[in-house]
Formats: sequence, C-alpha cells, structure tokens
Amino acid sequence: MNLKQELQTLNDKLDKFRRKLAAAEQRGDAVVILQFKKEITAMTKRIANVKGQQTRELNKAGGEVKNLPFKRELTKAEQADMGKLKKSVKGLVVVHPMTALGREMGIQTVTGFAPSKF
Repeated sequence: MNLKQELQTLNDKLDKFRRKLAAAEQRGDAVVILQFKKEITAMTKRIANVKGQQTRELNKAGGEVKNLPFKRELTKAEQADMGKLKKSVKGLVVVHPMTALGREMGIQTVTGFAPSKF
C-alpha cells in the first residue's frame, strides 16, 4: 500500500472512531469513551507520522529533479505534444506547478528538467 492510500485509510478510521466516540458520549458509556479517546490519539500520531514520511519523500524527489543540470519552461506547443518531446530528450522530467512536486519546488509554470540541453 502506498502512502496516499494508507493516509486515506487512516483518516477513514479516525473519522469512524470520532463518530463512535460521539455516540458513546450520548449514551454516557465511560469505558467506551476512554477507549475511543485512546484510539483517536494513536491514530492522530500515526497520521502525522505518515504525513512526515510523505513530505520527506517529496523533498527527496524535488532535490533529485533540481540537481539535473538543465531546466527551462516548456512552450505551449511542447506541452501539446509531450510524447514527441519526451522521445526526443533523454531523461526529461516535466514538473507541473499544480502537482505536489511542483508546489514543493515552488515553480510557477510547466518546467522541463533534463541532464542535457534541449
């Protein structure tokens, strides 16, 4: 399971625990309330751990891409025919500003990174 799926399942479990806690509070069941508070605390810690791991992986990927020696913005024509561009340039990595990697790197336009000039 990748981190995105794991994070989604953990958030679903946390939501389920919160709903069960609210129901237990309405009933006044002290033992169950205590159990779900512990579960919510543990789940919150696990979610923070997964988010931290996700951030570390994103930083690592961004660093690898930034270390490529050549970069430039892609024209609209190049963006329209991305397959042709990728076939003509070996090792080209295209980063869009709306992806997680693009937001992490702080780019404003679609940018191509490559080991050689293109």
